[in-house]
Amino acid sequence: MKSEPATKRRTDLPVYLSLVEAAEVMSMSVKTIRRRVADGTIPAYTCGRGTLRIRLDELEEAMRRVPTTERRRA
Repeated sequence: MKSEPATKRRTDLPVYLSLVEAAEVMSMSVKTIRRRVADGTIPAYTCGRGTLRIRLDELEEAMRRVPTTERRRA
């Protein structure tokens, strides 16, 4: 049985981001990310001594598309 090299990353594992990384991905401030975590819009997980981590897939799911309205011409 051949094992995979330790440097090769498994793609089926979730990617966790720090608050700074999440803010960069979403083009938001860290303060806004913290507010969204506090109000439950973005789920977050603690890691160690209070360090928050956010799953990339859940961060992307938290964003909703804003419906557009078509302008009607008179």
